[in-house]
Amino acid sequence: MDSYEKVKISKVLKEEILTGISPKIKDLINKIPEEYLNKLEEIRLRLNKPLMLNIGGRDFFLTSKGEIYLRLINPYIVSKDDCEKTLQLLSNYSVYAIEEELKGGYITLKGGHRVGIVGRGIIDNGKIKALKNISGFNIRISRQVIGAADSLLKYLVRKENDIYNTLIISPPQCGKTTLLRDLIRQLSSGAESLNISGLKIGLCDERSEIAGSFEGMPQNDVGIRTDVLDACPKSQGLIMLIRSMSPNIIATDEIGSRADMDAVYEGLNAGIRIITTIHGDSLEEVLQRPFIGDVVKNKVFERLVILSKRCGPGTIEDIIDGVNFNSLINKPFR
Repeated sequence: MDSYEKVKISKVLKEEILTGISPKIKDLINKIPEEYLNKLEEIRLRLNKPLMLNIGGRDFFLTSKGEIYLRLINPYIVSKDDCEKTLQLLSNYSVYAIEEELKGGYITLKGGHRVGIVGRGIIDNGKIKALKNISGFNIRISRQVIGAADSLLKYLVRKENDIYNTLIISPPQCGKTTLLRDLIRQLSSGAESLNISGLKIGLCDERSEIAGSFEGMPQNDVGIRTDVLDACPKSQGLIMLIRSMSPNIIATDEIGSRADMDAVYEGLNAGIRIITTIHGDSLEEVLQRPFIGDVVKNKVFERLVILSKRCGPGTIEDIIDGVNFNSLINKPFR
């Protein structure tokens, strides 16, 4: 079954997202057939440019009548008023209240949906102090697909209540965060069929994408034994979790820097397992990168999971034994 069929997004969209968008654009999106809405991934507002919707990995354009096309046919052009009203609605008419989040270039909505925001950066002492003249929004719809990791989990279990250190390698928009989220949920709450009774997990959710925390409360199910450190840099957050929450596993998304690697090694030295992800098209590409390439060559990660969207988002192209570098599967699967 296609993952989109498991998550009917149209109801969530209307209740959690469209309330924060310019009324004109909201009305247009409400005219779209539900079959499209249920595959909606992103809503793109760019000042003085066509309104765009990413649906099933393809860009669509809306007309001023709410018609939807793959080509530019009388597209609706996003106005300054659209941008201003969207910002007002997203901030509940208090931009000051989201000022700190805006410095990071995004805000998180109830339901775990993330809105990327661009404009003019105000710099103070080399750091972004504020964003002004907002000119673009990327509204990414969060999907929790319960069971997304069902077919993968058995390859990651070392023995009863223990797993292999795992790195998920994936190009953008291939389902890595969805997969990671479900792995965390199952390992935390328990997977009886695999003799996982439940493990304590420290989740460093730097971009609020995995747990989707809103006002400190995770909006996604990340398991009953998961402690979430939200909106904290990975290099600091992982160390905090290791030292304060006694996790069996630490988990995070998109590692890469030397500081991230140092934090991973500190966890390993404390006997803690690691599950994380990185952007990449292949193992060969990752091996060429600074820091992370050396970590993989040093056989820190005992399982390397390669994702694609060949058979749809979340296609598992390969599962590689990170110690012997041999494949553990015969063909891609979802």
